[in-house]
Amino acid sequence: MQWIPPFDPKRYHLEQLLAARGIDPAWLQGGDLDPHSEPNIARHAIAEAAQVIPFRYATAIADHPDVLTWCKELVDRARTDQKASRSVIASARRGRSLLLLGPTGTGKTHQAYAAIRELAITGVAATWVVTTAADMYGALRPRHGIDSEAEFRRYRNASVLLVDDLGAERKPTEFTEEINFRLVNWRYENHMPTLITSNLVPKELAGRLGDRVTSRLIEMCQRIVLAGPDRRRGEAA
Repeated sequence: MQWIPPFDPKRYHLEQLLAARGIDPAWLQGGDLDPHSEPNIARHAIAEAAQVIPFRYATAIADHPDVLTWCKELVDRARTDQKASRSVIASARRGRSLLLLGPTGTGKTHQAYAAIRELAITGVAATWVVTTAADMYGALRPRHGIDSEAEFRRYRNASVLLVDDLGAERKPTEFTEEINFRLVNWRYENHMPTLITSNLVPKELAGRLGDRVTSRLIEMCQRIVLAGPDRRRGEAA
């Protein structure tokens, strides 16, 4: 773990988030020069999270109680595993996944990126890989000079993976069905935390993703259904 010099929380839009969780900003400045201290791990995670969170969601704060519960479970599991293995740091590598469902514009992606920020300030390490389903399929399509299997392993092996907008394609192909199954099955079998958003409602999952993928998602995920009007339309108005 690399030592990260202390920084101003305003740099990463942390003031409101830290206040909401009752964390003194001075805590982030602690840890002396110990790269394995929780403050340094948090600084490292915050900087890494900022690399994968789009500008629009840079200030996102999780406000759904079930999202907050999921984050806490992941952190608690990481610390329990740390004690059991006598590891130097706590790392989020195993735990329940989270499936955010609901119509377009109900805040699924906002809550997903907010969860990344929520986890980053805990002092638990995580290697995030973030993608939309469409971008993932595009990156994995066989083409000259690209090792598609190596790229697939990057998603498959991420300690915590976010896949946004799964099931958006109207007509799934054999290729997308294979990718979905291989990815979900691997992470299901290895109990690796995965954050998935989808515009589908529960009854549509099997029809769009297939029975094998849906069955695994139901077992591996805490499911949250968000409802309400399209927030983007409201902002535009």
